[in-house]
Order: sequence, then structure tokens, then C-alpha cells
Amino acid sequence: MTQNEVFQYSTMSALMAGIASHGAAISSVLEHGDHGLGTFRNLDGEMIVLDGAVYQMKSDGSVVAIESPADVITPFATVTRFKATANAKTAVGSKEDLLDLLSRLFPSARNHFVAIRIDGVFKSVNVRTAGGQQSPRESATGVANRQKVNTFRSVRGTVFGFRAPDYFMGINVAGIHIHFISDDRKEGGHILALESEGEVDVAAAQLSKFHLELPTGDDDFNEAELAPDAKGIAAVEG
Repeated sequence: MTQNEVFQYSTMSALMAGIASHGAAISSVLEHGDHGLGTFRNLDGEMIVLDGAVYQMKSDGSVVAIESPADVITPFATVTRFKATANAKTAVGSKEDLLDLLSRLFPSARNHFVAIRIDGVFKSVNVRTAGGQQSPRESATGVANRQKVNTFRSVRGTVFGFRAPDYFMGINVAGIHIHFISDDRKEGGHILALESEGEVDVAAAQLSKFHLELPTGDDDFNEAELAPDAKGIAAVEG
């Protein structure tokens, strides 16, 4: 894949239905992108991909660098070969502020994906981390009921993720979906809320090509009755 194209493995509807026992080797996903996010087999934590490196942020608060991506499975991931086409140095007070900023940077991208990376110091970052399924096909909603929520304060780190158009709900997460990891690689998770400490460096790119790979040879995926669950996705993904 060339720069600034989206590659995705599986769908958010499948993840919501608990289709997470199998998946793709992370190494195969990395063939398509060097920045991204996702999760791990059995919904065991949050994934962030930065500059080709993969990190697993777990519910116990630990962060694990994935040193052998060929040996680790993801049931859902979205990646891109990220190259910024727009930059800004600005304060970000909330996820809503971030959405407004992206609309200003890309006024003609309402119905396109946008990838975003933010580097800097954050006054606060509120995150959650999935703790994993307790049984096969347990729904993402059930897992979310046990999720761990943390707030990091005055922390330097990186945010990466995507803003997806509304019509992608169920395939991906409509709206903004972003993950955070600290510079020391010891803290992170799926962002529920954030506020920068002064100005941060924002880099973003509009994405117009989307590639979707669906699971094959997976009975759970084949047997699932998949349908968009906008309310459930919004509750789980915050």
C-alpha cells in the first residue's frame, strides 16, 4: 500500500459480537501500515502502532512492546502508512475540539477518513483498557462492563487514531477513535477524554482509499449475525 491509505482487518460489528478468538498475525497487518490502532486476541487490551512499533496496553496498567508480531494475533486493526499533509500547533481542550480542528484543516473531507497524530504534553488523558473476554464470543459490551479506566495527568505522549465518516459505523467507528501512549511507554489506552497542557503538535492526513480484509476460515465470523449497533459501539468506544 502507498501512503495515506486505510487498511483494516475485520469489522467493528464483528468485534461487538465477540468475534475475537482468531484473527490475523500482526506482522501481516504491518505490511499495510506503520501507524494505527486495534486490539488483541480475546480483546486483551488496546493496540497502538507508531512508526512501525506495536504496543499492547493492558487493563492491569502495563504496556508491552510486541517484539515478535508474527506470533501475536489481532481480531481487529486499522492501519495506514502515515504521512502528514496538514500540521498545526495548538491547544486541544477535548475530543470535540479535535473534531473541530480536523474540520478546519480538511473542510472538504466530511465523508473521508482522516488520520491524526498528536505529540506533546497533556494536562489530562482519560483512558480505558479492555480486560479481555471471559468466554468465547463474549460481546464487546460485556467486556466493556469490566474495563479499567485511568486518568493520566501532566503526561507527555502520543495520540494516534482516525476520524471515520458516519456511514462507516459498524464497519469502523464513526467519529473519532484515538489511542494514547506515554513517551516512556508505561501508560496508555483508548481515549475517552483529553486536554492538552498548552500547545501540542498536530499532524493529520485525509485518506481516500480504504482496503478491508475479512476473516476466512473462522466459524465464529461465518456464523455471526452481524449488524450495525451504533448505540452499542458508541457506548463501548466512548
